[in-house]
Amino acid sequence: MWSFLVAVSGFPTILFTAALVVVVGFWLLVAVGAAESHGFDGHVHFDAWGMGGVPVTVVFSLVTAIGWFLSLSATVLLDPLASSGMVRGSAGLVVLAGALLIAWRVTRLLVRPLRHLFHDEPGPSRLDFVGLTCTIRTGRVDAGFGQAEVAAKDGSTAVVQVRQTADEVLTSGSTGLLYAYDEVGEFFWVAPYDTALDPRGHGT
Repeated sequence: MWSFLVAVSGFPTILFTAALVVVVGFWLLVAVGAAESHGFDGHVHFDAWGMGGVPVTVVFSLVTAIGWFLSLSATVLLDPLASSGMVRGSAGLVVLAGALLIAWRVTRLLVRPLRHLFHDEPGPSRLDFVGLTCTIRTGRVDAGFGQAEVAAKDGSTAVVQVRQTADEVLTSGSTGLLYAYDEVGEFFWVAPYDTALDPRGHGT
């Protein structure tokens, strides 16, 4: 046990140990919902290094964990062969460089099957509903009240807040057209829509 602690806190493993503490702390925060695994993706990209397509945090975590294990193992194996401080220091530099290189190569192999689990496409936006027809789900729609159900292009449905300023009557079950979105109020402006005038021959 003492030999393990000495190796973990010695050069070069101490560098990986410190990074590993950060990694473990980060994923604990993700587990409790205090952080997001994609939190740093907008600032760093590893495409040029052959490790793109997965969150940066995953790449860093894999490199850190693999590098820590390799450095620790090499340090334990080579320590009995180091006869002086100078030799031990030189060996530490070699172990550090080798652990980083191997960890990078192994991580490149590991991230390939993980890429299909992460999508770079942006998530659905409320603005995607603008221009679609909807079905009113409340008894009335006015400047301060109203809800409607709208079907997205992918077939999913959502209930959204709608408002109108015109005098046309929109009641439950009637069809409306979402023609604008108010980002401040987080609602859609809706107008009555006659499905008979739809050139496609159908409504929502």
